[in-house]
Amino acid sequence: MTQLLDETPPSAPAGARWYPGPHPPACSAAGVLPLVSRIREPARLLAVPAGGVGVAVDGSPEPDGTGEGLPLLGTLPPLYPEWLGDRSFNERHGTRFPYIAGEMANGIATTHMVAALADAGMLGFFGAAGLGPERVEAAVRDLAARLGERPNWGVNLIHSPAEPALENRVADLLVHHRVPAVSASAFMTLTPAVVRVAAAGLHRDAQGRVVRRTRILAKVSRPETAEAFLSPAPGELLQPLVAEGRLTAAEAELAARVPVAEDVTVEADSGGHTDNRPLTALLPAVLALRERLARAHGYDRPVRIGAAGGLGTPAAVAAAFALGAAYVVTGSVNQSAVESGLSDDAKAMLAQADVTDVAMAPAADMFELGVRLQVLRRGTLFASRAAQLYELYRDHTCWEDVPAQRRATVEQDILRAPFATVWEETRRFWQQRDPAQAARAESDPHHRMALVFRWYLGKSSRWAIEGRTERRADYQIWCGPAMGAFNRWTAHGFLADPARRTVVQIARNLLEGAAVLTRAHQLRSYGVPVPDAAFAYPPRPLT
Repeated sequence: MTQLLDETPPSAPAGARWYPGPHPPACSAAGVLPLVSRIREPARLLAVPAGGVGVAVDGSPEPDGTGEGLPLLGTLPPLYPEWLGDRSFNERHGTRFPYIAGEMANGIATTHMVAALADAGMLGFFGAAGLGPERVEAAVRDLAARLGERPNWGVNLIHSPAEPALENRVADLLVHHRVPAVSASAFMTLTPAVVRVAAAGLHRDAQGRVVRRTRILAKVSRPETAEAFLSPAPGELLQPLVAEGRLTAAEAELAARVPVAEDVTVEADSGGHTDNRPLTALLPAVLALRERLARAHGYDRPVRIGAAGGLGTPAAVAAAFALGAAYVVTGSVNQSAVESGLSDDAKAMLAQADVTDVAMAPAADMFELGVRLQVLRRGTLFASRAAQLYELYRDHTCWEDVPAQRRATVEQDILRAPFATVWEETRRFWQQRDPAQAARAESDPHHRMALVFRWYLGKSSRWAIEGRTERRADYQIWCGPAMGAFNRWTAHGFLADPARRTVVQIARNLLEGAAVLTRAHQLRSYGVPVPDAAFAYPPRPLT
């Protein structure tokens, strides 16, 4: 026999009564709707005479002689956006909100964006991927000068399998400048660079607990990658770093006792590097993995697990927190913000995107490996053109083996220059950045073809940043379905105006809306007649 659940929330003393204030308790959908958004006030669940459950946000447990008391079934305490997620995230990172704006590469996540988020009590990462060490260092100096000793800012360290020297140089400067937080992204395995950043400065406090100088927040889209960051750094990576003088023996000893990252972000169907996995499947898997590894290694404090990918509406953010995310990370939607480094022309294209206007395309930084990333499809031919280039690289050992007609089409429509001309420009670039790459391409025609095709992939993102409208068809704009969902949500509100779309207003509205939707779900769970409209939070100016 099925046992029926008690329909009365047992959260109030037996016989407790509530005397509503000047407004009667709401017991209809129309009456409940305006109360749902009053999240900063306690909500009283009352048994109403007509049957069912009503809600009141004012009144008193003491009779005032003006009204009839109603049975008090329970009280929902105030709910603030600051309280969503894991409170320890805010404490550890010095933030007010459990919210991160992710690192959009090539400086699209600008220093101005990172500073604005820090000032608003959030965490932002400068988009260092794709930039040379000199530009990254300039950004670090700028942020350090603006934000001083504040802990709630950071810089991206991206895995660069084709350029390990570059990855190491960026890691060196992050350690040298003591950047407080580092977002490690696109890693398929641990590398010496990311382990060094995580281990540098490790020490024990007066109570004997391991203290980190640099907080690593790792983005992962596979459980096996999550396991690497949730585990202590392996000896085969630590020992050479000690031998090279890049870590002390004491730092390496402590690194073998703590996880590489103290925050791991589960990246689902996001813009840029992604495996297109659904958050509802991936996040629970990594949460369970976290628990298993914490027991196995005996950690004295748990690693926080955050959520990213597909978070472009309050409903998506609320769902991520409901799944157990300690914090949320947004990406695609911030490219449309005032502080974004993307050109106005590219932002206008993003504003027209719908949830299906995305496609997968080869990644410039991992081109030879066949790694793909998610980009905007609407208004640009980049995805299809980049795919053509990868197919040619995969199927031919050198440019001269490509059929003449295909070569002519590529030179005319994609490169818009002879292959030899582009190679000469590419060769000069690599002679400055990494001479070994240029030397290898001189003797290896297949590698030469890869570098020329990567020229197009690299340039395409910069054309979008610079607003080179004559190359609009070649814009590479990293974008996931969240952008289309965001456009639908903001279409008729104040965030539809590009001039009012600041990164902080985007964040505040996503969080406020997530809190309102969480309250709506709470009320509905206890039998309050919550209308569908309560789950459609409209954007509004927030301070």
